[in-house]
Amino acid sequence: MKYIFEEAQSLFNYTQNIRRDLHRHPELGFQEVRTAGVIARELNTLNMEVAIGVGKTGVVALLEGSSPGPVVMLRFDMDALPITEATGAEYASENPGVMHACGHDGHVAVGLTVARLLNEHRTEWAGSVKLVFQPAEEGLGGAKAMIDDGVLTKPSPDVALALHLWNEKPVGWLGIAPGPVMAASEIFTLHITGKGGHGAAPHTTIDPILAATQVVNALQGIVARNVPPLQSAVISVTMLHSGDAFNIIPQTADIQGTIRTFDLDVRRRVLERFTQVVQNITNAFECQVEINLKSITPAVINDPEITQRVRNVAKNIHYGEDMPSTYSTMGSEDMAFMMQDIPSCYFFVGSSNSEKGLNYSHHHPKFDVDETSLPRAAALMAAVAIDFLK
Repeated sequence: MKYIFEEAQSLFNYTQNIRRDLHRHPELGFQEVRTAGVIARELNTLNMEVAIGVGKTGVVALLEGSSPGPVVMLRFDMDALPITEATGAEYASENPGVMHACGHDGHVAVGLTVARLLNEHRTEWAGSVKLVFQPAEEGLGGAKAMIDDGVLTKPSPDVALALHLWNEKPVGWLGIAPGPVMAASEIFTLHITGKGGHGAAPHTTIDPILAATQVVNALQGIVARNVPPLQSAVISVTMLHSGDAFNIIPQTADIQGTIRTFDLDVRRRVLERFTQVVQNITNAFECQVEINLKSITPAVINDPEITQRVRNVAKNIHYGEDMPSTYSTMGSEDMAFMMQDIPSCYFFVGSSNSEKGLNYSHHHPKFDVDETSLPRAAALMAAVAIDFLK
């Protein structure tokens, strides 16, 4: 199916124009009204069955092949981040404080290009392609909102596929690996209460800052001493707030952060030890603590058989590019919810280019992708869908 790659290259101007338009007009999760409008407009030109407002601002389209057959779901996320852009690009964000700093503008452009490629060849395959453009992937629950609105029914997918443009690797690299590839994610919030007082009389207070700093230090020991060395976990404290005056010991201290794991047993052990460590240390410093643990998403786990088929197609159309047999990241993705009951593959397409200065990481104010990765991503997604529907 090398012809698919050539056709995707011929659509480069279309893909690039869509991506740059969306980059200029980024929208946060569940606010993607303009983005959804662009998607619906483009899909309607292909005479697809298009539904809007799925999961608040999501878009779903159904493309039918030449005869009945399996249903392949292709999912693309579309929300931006609350970041002020610093790329200086001619197509930089025109929405102050909001930026496509993760590549979802590229994902939408790839999805719309895939729709065109599949539509062009719809007489050559049997079954249906369900195109899902998802809002609010960045920790706001967009996947669950779409599931609640029935995205996995009428028709129910037999296979699900998703991708991510990946600035951790250069153009030409592909991350297509079986098993866990992205981590489960938890958010934690700790509210520590002591007894405030004058900074010159600490003996009359119960210092929540002292307790908080000891908690931060001790949490690092969980991964070092409670997780097997050949398995992975991350506990990151990302916020610590307390006090507002130089001469007052405050009443409270607040800590927030994230926990990432792949394995269910490791996850259970880390969460158990997390609670024990926090409670015991705060008690030792005579403080009270409120612990709030919120699960954001389970791990993204690729089906081995589906993943091997994706790898085989990639070898066919990408001319033996860099494609390691294993790859995983501690990043998380709520596509995991859609993958729990459907054989699926989530893969990564290298999008950085150091020579062009396009090598900033995801969620950085200078994040941008090498747009030559866009037709590569579109060709692979379209070719894989056709392979399952031949």
